Amino acid sequence: MKYKTLGRTGLKVSRLCLGTMNFGPHTSEVDSFKILDYALENGLNFVDTANVYGGKKGEGTTEKIIGRWLKQGGRRDKIVLATKCYGEMGDGVNDRGLSAYHIRKACEDSLIRLKTDHIDLYQMHHIDRQTTWDEIWQAMERLVQEGKVLYVGSSNFAAIHVVQAQYEAKRRGFLGLVSEQSLYNLCDRNVELEMVPACRDFGVGLIPWSPLGGGLLGGIVDKSPSLRRKEDRMQELLTKHFAQVQNYEKLCKELGEKPANVALSWLLHNPVVTAPIIGPRTMEQMVDSMQSLQVKLSDDVLQKLEEIWPGPGGEAPEAYAW
Repeated sequence: MKYKTLGRTGLKVSRLCLGTMNFGPHTSEVDSFKILDYALENGLNFVDTANVYGGKKGEGTTEKIIGRWLKQGGRRDKIVLATKCYGEMGDGVNDRGLSAYHIRKACEDSLIRLKTDHIDLYQMHHIDRQTTWDEIWQAMERLVQEGKVLYVGSSNFAAIHVVQAQYEAKRRGFLGLVSEQSLYNLCDRNVELEMVPACRDFGVGLIPWSPLGGGLLGGIVDKSPSLRRKEDRMQELLTKHFAQVQNYEKLCKELGEKPANVALSWLLHNPVVTAPIIGPRTMEQMVDSMQSLQVKLSDDVLQKLEEIWPGPGGEAPEAYAW
């Protein structure tokens, strides 16, 4: 396993992050335990979840599964545990968002479900435009002082939100954000305009979610006739990008590599990227994803990928202005 420091911190995390959003809704607890065990045995120490994962509002099903896995002992100090707050966890008017009230309650509830006394990386799942940074950072500072949270990250922010967050944190003498989870893959490269340079300049580790474009980059051409009705959106995406996907899969075949592993390896070539989030439903998918760490992409291959999946033209403003 390869490791990288998380942003500007000294914390070392594995180059792949195990996303657990399927644990509960699509993956049984028994199989979830097997995937977690396999990850740990193979050096993957970065585990990501969220209080809203699990399918039932307010239940925190996925966190509970991880908590029961941790309760078996000998595991907690071997992983970097990340979870999130913001999402709707009840019917009350204060059961969502980033108010100090909700941050405190959400953290306490996650600690109970996860059966731990601290969260290594506590992430804001979305920007809350109704809450000031003074209030947010005061709440996060308190959790850090109490030892319940070690680092703070964000998810689904815009670059301007990262800048605002870091400016206000520095003003308060607080470390601020150390990571940002963004939608980023070969097909969706908008973050290269502003988020990638913002993360680089502020020392924020970028953690891409949906690195396979929801399956578009996972080897889908031969599967397209059998896509189920609930995957109509994927069929639409495939129709839109069919020529690109076809060329992409042809290139992967020439390389002798699975499309999913090439997509993950491509992300790992970006020095701003800390660890793409893999979200296996099965042990087979888990094992396959680990192979991406062995894939080597030459400059020639990277150029071919750029031609198949062109980005936004670089960083802003040069991408669209002189």
